[in-house]
Amino acid sequence: MMNLPNVLTLARIGVVPILVLMLYFPGPAMCFAAMMVFILASVTDVADGLLARQMGLVTNLGKFLDPLADKLLIGSVMIMLVRLGWVEAWVAVLIIGREMAVTGLRAVASDQGIVIAADKFGKLKTIIQTFALCPLILHFPVWGVDPQPFGDMLLYVALGLTIGSGANYMYGFFKNWQG
Repeated sequence: MMNLPNVLTLARIGVVPILVLMLYFPGPAMCFAAMMVFILASVTDVADGLLARQMGLVTNLGKFLDPLADKLLIGSVMIMLVRLGWVEAWVAVLIIGREMAVTGLRAVASDQGIVIAADKFGKLKTIIQTFALCPLILHFPVWGVDPQPFGDMLLYVALGLTIGSGANYMYGFFKNWQG
């Protein structure tokens, strides 16, 4: 069913090619604009979930699209930042690989009737990843301040949370696995 939360989620997915295109032409103005688009898309992630719960509009389509939109948004930006040489490839591989592994575990668990819900570490991981990517997208100094070191520091914190929350999901899966 198409409702406002699902429309917001689809809009977040629709922003991904725009962000990729913007990051093909890096420069101070374009990177600032890309960061603003990324922030707006990230805000829709919070808004769609809140609206869906408050309005009683939680749907299976939304449950599928919301995490997909998150992974597409974060993953595509990370890939573009690797292409630009602004993020180390191994960091992107670990973060994107974790997302794929957890998605796979959730699918197998769901097939067995087990729900592996997002935990506080997974949610914190997403928040820190989002905050880390903003200065990394911005990249160019603003008022003489280089945002890259701050973004790098946050990204390594996000990487630790990513690995830790991934291990937590695996533990939860194998603890309940019936296969």
